[in-house]
Amino acid sequence: MRLLRTLSGLTIAAVCLAGCGGAGGSAEPAATPKFVDPAAQSSSAESAATSAAPAASAPASPSAAASAKAKPKPSASESAVTTSVKYVFPVDASNVDWSNTHSKYPATDIFVNCGEDFVATTSGTVLEISLTDRYVEGNPDGPNNGGLSVSIEGDDGVRYYGSHLSKVQSGIKPGVRVKGGQLLGKTGKTGNSSGVCHLHYGISPPCAKTGDWKVRRGVVWPYTYLASWRKGGQKSPVATVATWAKENDCKA
Repeated sequence: MRLLRTLSGLTIAAVCLAGCGGAGGSAEPAATPKFVDPAAQSSSAESAATSAAPAASAPASPSAAASAKAKPKPSASESAVTTSVKYVFPVDASNVDWSNTHSKYPATDIFVNCGEDFVATTSGTVLEISLTDRYVEGNPDGPNNGGLSVSIEGDDGVRYYGSHLSKVQSGIKPGVRVKGGQLLGKTGKTGNSSGVCHLHYGISPPCAKTGDWKVRRGVVWPYTYLASWRKGGQKSPVATVATWAKENDCKA
């Protein structure tokens, strides 16, 4: 008698979040996404760069030695940012996943369960909020894509934006001062989220401060900053954002 063997295959269904500008080519995460540590990928390269300083081949003259010992002082603006601004990861949850890609424009989708805390990246002032989900499926891209959302202008002069929220925290409204790590809302899947719980996160210069949704949704890649903040680092987007604003005249 022959023994019949049945082979079964697993079908992997990929969901591309093209509507909100999802992580380009990334598959939909499981209901409880597995945490990944993007910062670990670059740690070895950073270590190699740190140890690559060249050795002096000849004794330096007294004047050269004096110059070498003198460390350049940061500018007043750089000192202010370093001493007064502290950064935190924008989702206060243990189980998150995010990518270094995004469709259409620079931003990041942070995959996390619905109902997790969306917090202020740094101290600053609330610029703009959306309390109503006005997105209509099939409509052209526009300011309603984000559903419920909050944007703040950090004390570092950078705008930080989070959308697809299920709730905006009571008391969060334009003009209100917030501290880094303060609760702004709860993660969700409002707007053009393809029905997947995640936080759309964008970094940009404040430009018109409100109404400039194409800039607000993101013009600078957040990936390396998120990786730093997740590990407790303080990598700042100030210089990159300032360069973008100068080169593009705040037009996205």
